[in-house]
Amino acid sequence: MPVTKSFFLLVNWNEIINFPLEIKSLPRESMLIIKVFGIDSATHRANLLAWTCLPLFPKEKSMLGSRLFSMTLQSEPPIEMIAPGVWDASQPSSLTLQIDFPAAGWEYTKPDGEENRTDLEEPPRECLKHITRLSQKQTPLLLSGEKRRYLWFYRFYCNNENSSLPLVLGSAPGWDEGTVSEMHVILRRWTFSHPLEALGLLTSSFPDQDIRDVAVQQLDNLLTDELLECLPQLVQAVKFEWNLESPLVELLLRRSLQSIRVAQSLYWLLRDAQGEACFKSWYQKLSAALQFCAGGALNDELAKEQKLVKLLGDIGEKVKSASDPQRQDVLKKEIGSLEKFFKDIKTCHLPLNPALCIKGVDRDACSYFTSNALPLKITFINANPMGKNISVIFKAGDDLRQDMLVLQIIQVMDNIWLQEGLDMQMIIYRCLSTGKAQGLIEMVPDAVTLAKIHLHSGLIGPLKENTIKKWFSQHNHLKEDYEKALRNFFYSCAGWCVVTFILGVCDRHNDNIMLTKSGHMFHIDFGKFLGHAQTFGGIKRDRAPFIFTSEMEYFITEGGKNTQHFQDFVELCCRAYNIIRKHSQLILSLLEMMLHAGLPELSGTEDLKYVYNNLRPQDTDLEATSHFTKKIKESLECFPVKLNNLIHTLAQMPATSLAKPAPQTPHHESCILHKTRTIQRATILGFSKTHNNLYLIEVTLSDNRKSLIKKSFEQFSRLHSQIQKQFSSLTLPEFPHWWHLPFTDSDHKRIRDLRHYLEQMLSGSYEVANSDCVLSFFLSEQIQPTLEDSPLVDPGEKCPDNNPKVQLLMTYEDSKLTILVKHMKNIHLPDGSAPSAHVEIYLLPHPSEVRRRKTKSVPRCTDPTYNEIVVYDEVLELQGHVLMLIVKSKAVFVGAINIQLSSVPLNEEKWYPLGNSII
Repeated sequence: MPVTKSFFLLVNWNEIINFPLEIKSLPRESMLIIKVFGIDSATHRANLLAWTCLPLFPKEKSMLGSRLFSMTLQSEPPIEMIAPGVWDASQPSSLTLQIDFPAAGWEYTKPDGEENRTDLEEPPRECLKHITRLSQKQTPLLLSGEKRRYLWFYRFYCNNENSSLPLVLGSAPGWDEGTVSEMHVILRRWTFSHPLEALGLLTSSFPDQDIRDVAVQQLDNLLTDELLECLPQLVQAVKFEWNLESPLVELLLRRSLQSIRVAQSLYWLLRDAQGEACFKSWYQKLSAALQFCAGGALNDELAKEQKLVKLLGDIGEKVKSASDPQRQDVLKKEIGSLEKFFKDIKTCHLPLNPALCIKGVDRDACSYFTSNALPLKITFINANPMGKNISVIFKAGDDLRQDMLVLQIIQVMDNIWLQEGLDMQMIIYRCLSTGKAQGLIEMVPDAVTLAKIHLHSGLIGPLKENTIKKWFSQHNHLKEDYEKALRNFFYSCAGWCVVTFILGVCDRHNDNIMLTKSGHMFHIDFGKFLGHAQTFGGIKRDRAPFIFTSEMEYFITEGGKNTQHFQDFVELCCRAYNIIRKHSQLILSLLEMMLHAGLPELSGTEDLKYVYNNLRPQDTDLEATSHFTKKIKESLECFPVKLNNLIHTLAQMPATSLAKPAPQTPHHESCILHKTRTIQRATILGFSKTHNNLYLIEVTLSDNRKSLIKKSFEQFSRLHSQIQKQFSSLTLPEFPHWWHLPFTDSDHKRIRDLRHYLEQMLSGSYEVANSDCVLSFFLSEQIQPTLEDSPLVDPGEKCPDNNPKVQLLMTYEDSKLTILVKHMKNIHLPDGSAPSAHVEIYLLPHPSEVRRRKTKSVPRCTDPTYNEIVVYDEVLELQGHVLMLIVKSKAVFVGAINIQLSSVPLNEEKWYPLGNSII
């Protein structure tokens, strides 16, 4: 239609539109979408100009008479996002549409579902097995049309043991009256195994209000901590509610009044969501409702937090706009606005964590990082006099919502492990998006990037095997500290291997892997995940499934001295992986609910499929163990990872050697850090009561921990000789030799002289006091370690057993014998060297011709790990069968054993001794 103009621009259609549909066939949640197109006169193509949408039955009654609707000029959202809140047709806009609805009204009445299902016959066993297999897809988005039809056909045989409710209801063929009635019957009869099972019913796939009401009833049973775990997803689920008086909105507001943590998290999630183009009006109204309910005191706190974030944003902008030489001065000047803020308000809760209260800012500890976004490092003074200062990073210019999601899912996984009694020593820092492309990140104290550790090891630091081990040795001189660091690294490295593999975290290099002196490893920067790896010249930069390098293995196995620790590491990884796999539905539901959050790398079914393929819920635990072991070996053998680390290290070298000291670490602080002495003092207490010729010495470390050692005068003399050879150019304290002693009271004078010598040595030259020979002399042999020695995992055997053996796990079901070849210990070639061993397995007697099964070989290892599956089909019974297992290194015999299958404990891991001949 042409546009006419009188008082305003007007397009007048005056046309009646008829849809060939029966009103009673429409579901209650039907939406009407109206689009206005303009025809380009040159190309004759229709272009979308504006659109609006509205519910046909807003309050379970149809619209009547003439109505006005505002239209939006924004690009149209995907069809799955069309819901009442996507555009508020009542708010003012530059374009208004008038529609006249029929005068006759319709009212929605709820259909009665048929409850009588007692006449159903039990389906065949194979049918139930097929239902279970289909249900391993976990989400209806991953089911094909044929599989959905099959599941819906057998819907009344599905229960919480063989399926899940979102999967069954999501397989329904449509939303007609009859189908919805059937869905409601299933809904009423269903027993939930856990409230979180209902989370999947709040996705965009389920607009039906009754289904969503049941989901909210279940989620109301969650504890506060459990609700916080899925709060970002619930905020996204508000988009698909029918109105803002829904049970979900009521749940969020009510639980906010019960917990300040929920209220504060909800406040910031709603603030962030208001930046979205669609649903902005709904989130503004919900935010207003939250503040209305919260009361004056909490609103004052939230206002202070909001002002603090705004001040940080202003400071960040000014630092960015300043020239490079002036940035530090600009920052110091602008910190004054923060000091004034705290002077006015006294205290403020930290938006990252409402449990922390801050009262000021440590001006000297504030700085900025030299990366592209120029994030600020702000150190706040803790309002708790017993608490340490709190450092955070304020980042503007990067979207932190994706980091928030990845860290949330990792936190969920860690909680699952903890519930299973497995502490993976995970450090998961907090991250909060506070608006469009800005947010706060928690700083982990005393953490350093792997890149810096590599840098200290020289040009080829990333290629060395002992870099990590050496760094931990330098920072953990006491035996118990070193073992504790090794244990923490062992667990945290395994945990991060599992989570980064499942979520497909990419762009991994030594600049976004961090270590603490206590041994904890953790990852940072999650801008790339779900396998969306960066490419260089068409080649993926991330070539390994996850980061586990040979230098990490070198540290875990203590330089190859304890190769069985690698077996323990593989076992821990596989156990952690299998625990998470049991909760695949929860992980996939949390991700599915964020599909419409506008995250750049989570937008479609393919992204969910990627995580599904990594979780492998269709696999048995044995199959998953074998799969993950292959991934560990792939990562270990991936040289491009080390090459990538080397490139990052080389890229930092010019900046390190030529640039001025990094602003985040002032030079005087850096000097103090490097000049910290490990040993504060060593005091000779006298002679040992048990050995008259040994001195009892109390060693005090820099952190005031104390230990006792015993040393002879000859040992002191040898130490002095070593120091003289190593530091020949330095002036050293004079050693009290025997010719300095008087004829009487020689013992007393020698103790006094030795005390003086030790005092001069430890307070003199820093190089001498912190040298390896001095530290090993005082810290290697302590009488009483401060912590009990604890192995990485339960060794199972009290005394070392050096006999060769193989570990197997066997299962037998439906005439199928499955053997998992796990590990071997203490295997050697006849000359005592390490073999490149493989395992050959024969089932005797076996009906078929091909009876041999063979594993891959593990090169040059006395304690190899396999985790390979061997399967024999058509084994009708175990009685009378023998498993002959032979270990070879190429063609050389290493060991063998014959196992009577009738006596084998099934579904249990067992070590079998290897004999020295084939029987």
